[in-house]
Amino acid sequence: MAFSVVIKDREENVHVEMGRTILEALLAAGIDYPHGCRSGNCGACKSILHNGEVEMSPFSEYALSPEEQNRGLVLACRSVPWSDCLISPVGQDETVAHASRRLACNVLDISEATHDIRIIRLAITAGGPFDFSPGQYAEVIFGGLPPRDFSMANQSGADTVEFHIRLVSGGAVSTHVLDHLEAGDEVDVTGPRGTAYYRPSHTGPIIAAAGGSGLAPIKAIIDAALANGTPRDIHLYFGVRGEQDLYLANYFEARAAEHSHFRFVPVLSEPYGKTQRRTGYLADVLGEDFNDLDGYKAYLAGPPVMVETCVGKLDSLGIRQQNIHADAFYTTAEKIALGEDQGG
Repeated sequence: MAFSVVIKDREENVHVEMGRTILEALLAAGIDYPHGCRSGNCGACKSILHNGEVEMSPFSEYALSPEEQNRGLVLACRSVPWSDCLISPVGQDETVAHASRRLACNVLDISEATHDIRIIRLAITAGGPFDFSPGQYAEVIFGGLPPRDFSMANQSGADTVEFHIRLVSGGAVSTHVLDHLEAGDEVDVTGPRGTAYYRPSHTGPIIAAAGGSGLAPIKAIIDAALANGTPRDIHLYFGVRGEQDLYLANYFEARAAEHSHFRFVPVLSEPYGKTQRRTGYLADVLGEDFNDLDGYKAYLAGPPVMVETCVGKLDSLGIRQQNIHADAFYTTAEKIALGEDQGG
């Protein structure tokens, strides 16, 4: 038994077999639909259910609040239809459509950002040009290992691609990158993907928050926003455990010296000894620095707990939900535990 699911205002529909989610069916049919974690935790596939009935498997309230459920919103990745349905994605204030590319690349260079993060630059040898929006990510395959998702840290259209890769305990891919990857190695890159990308038409102030290697997509967004030339306040908060986990500080301090409207705030949650840096958790520091964020646009990337707590804080400070664009970095083990078997 199958039900028909139609995307409102688009000439696209799929038949969804009993027990399958709407998002699974859409992606299997080759239909481009907003999504992220595919496990009910990021909210990227949030949709309006105009007609029909669905049953949703467990999900995070960060991804979909009770109030949103009452307004008829669902998560496509958790929604199993029980009738024919009419849906549409929400939050597509600036929908982007970049051609999906499969790139053949070679490792150009590897630099040590911290004890557990490497900056990898790849030279595109075939399949380009690679156009994407700052903040998006791609599927990356190193040496025949399972694919993983990593965010681009550079700007679109270059003949190189930059990724920031953090060592994950027990992670086969990140261990290979940190211990065995060498210049000249072949790498496959497919993308772009993701909905937490930079919205250049927004001319109001920006808050960006990054944790760990979540700095990669945020760097791309900050660089694009500064290049935009709009004279609006831009605040970057970078949360790490201690000083040894901080990287690219000199880069952003130099950017702040160049642009008086840009502020860079490193935040240490577990500093070793005395420090002149801000300390605590990012969400708490945001609460100390702001009291009304109406009109702001927010971009966040990093560990799920950091993203969730910061989104909650931003919401309490009055930022509109449609102005929050977040990308929570789940490890493969976390995705499997959440019922998602796609590596990230």
